[in-house]
Amino acid sequence: MSGTFRSLSIRNYRIWFFGAFVSNVGAWMQATTQNWVVLTELTDNNASAVGITMALQFGPQLLLVPFSGAVADRFDRRKVLLVTQSLLMVLALGLGLLLVTGAAELWHLYSFALGLGIVNAFDATSRQAFVSDLVGTESLSNAVALNSASFNSARLVGPAVAGVLIAAIGSGWVFLINAASFLAMLGALLLITTVHERPGGGEKRESQLRQLSAGFRYVMGRHDIFVIFVMVFLVGAFSMNFPVMSSTMAVEFGRGAGDYGLLSSILAIGSLTGALLAARRPAARMRVVVISVGGLGIVSLLGAAMPTFWAFAATLVFFGLATSTMLTTANGFVQTTSDPAVRGRVLALYMAILMGGTPIGAPLVGAAADVLGPRSTFVISGVAALVAFAIGMAWLMSERKLRLRWDGGPRVTHAGRPNLTDDRSQQVETLTAPLDVLRREPELEDPLKTHWDSAPQEGPPTTGIIPLPKPKIPPETEEPGGHGG
Repeated sequence: MSGTFRSLSIRNYRIWFFGAFVSNVGAWMQATTQNWVVLTELTDNNASAVGITMALQFGPQLLLVPFSGAVADRFDRRKVLLVTQSLLMVLALGLGLLLVTGAAELWHLYSFALGLGIVNAFDATSRQAFVSDLVGTESLSNAVALNSASFNSARLVGPAVAGVLIAAIGSGWVFLINAASFLAMLGALLLITTVHERPGGGEKRESQLRQLSAGFRYVMGRHDIFVIFVMVFLVGAFSMNFPVMSSTMAVEFGRGAGDYGLLSSILAIGSLTGALLAARRPAARMRVVVISVGGLGIVSLLGAAMPTFWAFAATLVFFGLATSTMLTTANGFVQTTSDPAVRGRVLALYMAILMGGTPIGAPLVGAAADVLGPRSTFVISGVAALVAFAIGMAWLMSERKLRLRWDGGPRVTHAGRPNLTDDRSQQVETLTAPLDVLRREPELEDPLKTHWDSAPQEGPPTTGIIPLPKPKIPPETEEPGGHGG
């Protein structure tokens, strides 16, 4: 099978995809309800409390990164997910019962968010890396994009359904329904057949800290991935606080729980579109990440200026499109270009950077909403995204040796061949030209290069500790980005 849905031809991935979709619907219902309960039922429209809840939920992603990445690399990911998904089901069931019986207090929500964050620290990393166990290297980028499509398809349904159910039967029942939805994921995991390759018996076991440092060394040697991490951190910290941003904006326009859920579903239209477009691309490219984060900055500032509820809702389609395109492409780029032996640890660092910024950004954004008004949250999002865009563009221009010229419009030329009037060396490119075209230096023959460039690695995924000596490449010939950007 070829095209957007080619990974669905693989049995294991097909089972995973549909099981994950059902569970994702329940997860979006729970996320929507959780933040609405904190904002309107347990506090008097206190946006800072929502920010604290998010900080507790996503903080463990950063603190537990030395362990979550090692678990994803060293243990059978299917069994890890069976444990984490079962624990998430128990957490949802417990909080649902507290809400249904009327015994829930704010500290219960805080405790639930913290527990959710601890389990998710292991679940998210193993879930992301598990995709490589289900599909081959050639289909990995497509499978990552389809995962995002499943996630955002559920986002179309879950928040809207949650808004209706909160008003109809109460918030506690939404958590109980989500607990039941985990049965679909657990059933899918039991049906999937995968073989997990463990490190050889004679391999020396290293400490969690040394294993994590191998991931750090790998990322620091890959300038392209490092720049992606910086951009993802800024967006994750200041642009992805949608529960705070949308709930306070719904109150700003005088709307209730139903319209709050509707905003999440409208945003999901753009998110799903971005994920499907990413699935159509043959490979995840760096330039797409940079361009999409610039679009996110512009759309955020436009959203802050919208005068009516429906005008604001319309901008969320493009907000979702830009965010999904950036994150799906960044995730695919990191997965497909990382060495399989350290992929779990690199993904753990990626998830820590993405989610670990939330404990910093969410309370600040919540406080800004309380002091400066809800619209300030989108201004903060826009400024952070434009800073990330500037960093990404600076890297492209310097590392790819490009120069910006004006020739009837913005044009990019290669620094090694800047003479636009010489017919023999005219090298004019638009900003959207594939970066493969811009790569004009000869291929390096260094056998260690496969650990450091950004070309997709061939061969089945492996696990274990690998030596990561930094290749001795002369500065004038080193291309950290390779041709996978």
